[in-house]
Amino acid sequence: MLFRKKPLFNKPLKILLVTNSMILLAGAMFAPIYALFVEEIGGSLIDASLAGGVFALAAGLTTLISGKFSDKIKETELIVIFGYLIMGVGFLLYSACKSIYFLLFIQVLVGLGEAIYSPAFDAVYSKHLDKKNEGRQWGAWESINYFSLAAGAAVGGLIVTYFSFTALFTIMAAMSFFSALYIYQLPRKVL
Repeated sequence: MLFRKKPLFNKPLKILLVTNSMILLAGAMFAPIYALFVEEIGGSLIDASLAGGVFALAAGLTTLISGKFSDKIKETELIVIFGYLIMGVGFLLYSACKSIYFLLFIQVLVGLGEAIYSPAFDAVYSKHLDKKNEGRQWGAWESINYFSLAAGAAVGGLIVTYFSFTALFTIMAAMSFFSALYIYQLPRKVL
């Protein structure tokens, strides 16, 4: 072939899509069965709702600060790594959770992790977009988000049914840590 067609996704976008899909999948595995976990530690549906609200509040407040901070950092991917690590620690802490108060703490921690990585991830992802394919490339991220939600909803329930919540939390944390480690080991010029 005389002319080689440029691939739709460059290497940095592929890396970001794969690593972020693992984070999205980790969260999606827990979301549909979250209320069951809250009941298991002695909470009610109201406690589950409150904890979900605490997560959103922590993430919402922190996202504004994180976005501003990420604009000032040269190696924004390091902020993504930090957010993934915080989320991984939060996922592991679910295994030790035995009270609603500890659950609220974990929800704040996971919300902080998500809020820290999200604006930085968007900045890194945007930096590598092909200006002629921005819609398709953002569409790919949106699709992976939904595919991760779909797969996670099924897989999380299976893991807890056949193993335990602890197994689920360990897998979620491992996915977060793997994503952080993979990005960290890349040469800085890649992202």
